[in-house]
Amino acid sequence: MTPSSNLFASIDMGTNSFKMHIVQTDRTGKFLTIDRHKDPVCLGRDFSLSISEESLFRALTCLKRFNQVLKANKISPQRTICVATAAVREASNVFDFKRSVLETTGFEVSVLSGEEEARYVYLGVLQFLPVFDKRVLVIDIGGGSTEFVIGERGNVVFGVSLKLGHVGLTQKFGKDCNLIEMREFVKSVIKESELVEKVNNFGGFEVVVGTSGTIRDIEKAVFNGYGKECVEDNEVLLRDCKREWKFSRGELNGVVESVCREGEQERIKRDGFFKRRSEFIVAGAVLLEEIFDVLGIQEMEVSGYALGEGVIAETLSKVFEGYDLNANARWHSVVRLATRFSGKKGIKSAAQCASIAKEICEGLRKWGEVAGNQLNFSLDVNDLECLEAACLLHNIGLITGKKGYHKQSYRIITNGNHLQGYSAEEVKLIALLTRHHRKKFPKFDGASLQEFAEELKQKCRALCAIIRLSVMLQQSDYLNFQDMEFLHSHEGFKLIFREAGAIPNFPLPEDMGKELKKESECFKMVFQQNLLFEVLPE
Repeated sequence: MTPSSNLFASIDMGTNSFKMHIVQTDRTGKFLTIDRHKDPVCLGRDFSLSISEESLFRALTCLKRFNQVLKANKISPQRTICVATAAVREASNVFDFKRSVLETTGFEVSVLSGEEEARYVYLGVLQFLPVFDKRVLVIDIGGGSTEFVIGERGNVVFGVSLKLGHVGLTQKFGKDCNLIEMREFVKSVIKESELVEKVNNFGGFEVVVGTSGTIRDIEKAVFNGYGKECVEDNEVLLRDCKREWKFSRGELNGVVESVCREGEQERIKRDGFFKRRSEFIVAGAVLLEEIFDVLGIQEMEVSGYALGEGVIAETLSKVFEGYDLNANARWHSVVRLATRFSGKKGIKSAAQCASIAKEICEGLRKWGEVAGNQLNFSLDVNDLECLEAACLLHNIGLITGKKGYHKQSYRIITNGNHLQGYSAEEVKLIALLTRHHRKKFPKFDGASLQEFAEELKQKCRALCAIIRLSVMLQQSDYLNFQDMEFLHSHEGFKLIFREAGAIPNFPLPEDMGKELKKESECFKMVFQQNLLFEVLPE
């Protein structure tokens, strides 16, 4: 269903963790992360001048596991980019490490310089935030280093990497950090690097963007009121839907004060909130606070994309002629909203739903071109984009609980200016598709469609039939969507799957068959054609 030629992957071998991103893209360069994997390999844990045997073993074990995932998704080595950062860059045995990785996994590791790493981080930010036309200072705190880059209109104006990372600082000053000494050390490294002078010499910046897990966790702590009473009430959550990805200097200071408190209760609280990152969060938060201070930063925007997505963007610019780094700004706003309110599992299922819907919609469009438009409406590229957006956002209301979550998804989308670049009519259409992806199918003369002209009502119901079918199919562990086909024959439309299980099992499970029958009746009502299903043995 998702051709392997549309899938790309990046592997980021960082000091603290290894991350793999699998994205689905098209010729416009619009991409969507459909799977993420992260392993706390922590090359820097026992790092001195070289990568130890224990670290090498952890690294190879992780990369073998990543390789299995790539093979299962039929992603070729040519479409997998593997990069390494500070810990590998600074290791005396870097060539031995690269050879071991190549011989064991087949991955060719590209060891990035600090400047290259900074550039990729900037490219990743451009795929998430609408800052292409602004002079942006991007700050990425890693385990072994922190990257600073000033970019404008896709070009890097200035970039530097400092050997200041949350893992390195924690090792140097211990888990129970001597905060005074650590702060003095950070200040001295920044002063010796002449970072402030260089930033000013290159014309300063208009906006500051932070990336990396440390900064995203700090933003999450601000959003959830860490150190105060955490936000729990659904109405408060919905009220705060308008909040963007950013935090102020004062909010950062509050988080730093909270995470630096001593005592067993505070440690338990840190571990519970920051999970695996709790060991390094004190060092990371203090480091960021010092950076804010020396550069005079008052507010930081936060990007959900960083190095891995930057590597993908660079790869796509080489594969697809005319790739535009500033394209797809509308789509980026959808991704930001989905990422704000959905966890990894929710994003993955929503991405799968979007893939299924796109396959069905494209099949319908091809049929319309061949057979001639036999309906009172047609589906164009913008309709498909609205459908994909609704699929990606249909489950964001789950943040308030499962009951009535489709209504909450509708409220979140319409409660604020989240979807930038979309017309008011398109935003309404996307919201309505999330509202009607389950429960009652919308009536042509129903209250929810009253504002629309007749053709748009027809389109809304057509897209609604597709998203309902896609959501229901995505929830099945029984079907293999990699080989899904949507065809048309004299019998009508047909969805063909291969079984996900190893043992053939016909017919479809009874409960799934009932749901499919109900949704196929809605489909027939809208498209005036039968919809049949066929499951073939793998």
